[in-house]
Amino acid sequence: MKILLLYVYDIITLLNKMKRMCFKLKEVCIYTDGACRGNGKDENIGGYGIILMYKDIKKEIKRAFKNVTNNKMELLSAIDALKMLKEPCEVKLYSDSQYLVRAFNEGWIVGWKKNNWKRKEGELKNADLWKELDKLNSVHKITWIWVKGHADNEYNNRCDKLANEAMDELIKEEKEEE
Repeated sequence: MKILLLYVYDIITLLNKMKRMCFKLKEVCIYTDGACRGNGKDENIGGYGIILMYKDIKKEIKRAFKNVTNNKMELLSAIDALKMLKEPCEVKLYSDSQYLVRAFNEGWIVGWKKNNWKRKEGELKNADLWKELDKLNSVHKITWIWVKGHADNEYNNRCDKLANEAMDELIKEEKEEE
């Protein structure tokens, strides 16, 4: 059964690639940033900021969560951004997470997938999120681009600000509920 599912997944991936080759895809630019206050502690707060750009349309998204990790926020920001696309697109996805960008650009994800979503050293953290990203990566033609965080990239800085705003708003909501 597992082999059959992998076979079906490979066929779907191939069909999506063929479709991308036959039709001009919409070109979308995405910036994402994840953040976490208290990363590694039992009680923390995380958030992300996303900027989606298509032609002259720009959309900003922010969300916050409790008890997460910074890596989880980085991955989830990319997943949620890609899920907002209503059709296969040619995407330039910018992130300051080397973990995210290098996983695709250096082929780590291929190795994890071949190893049944495990690392050579053992468990792959956030395997569920990596699997979802892998599926989305097969739907869209994505160029994964690393940008230096907290530097001079206006969109990355804006995503960082959105992530922090989302966390601040969640803290405020929780205080109001007390």
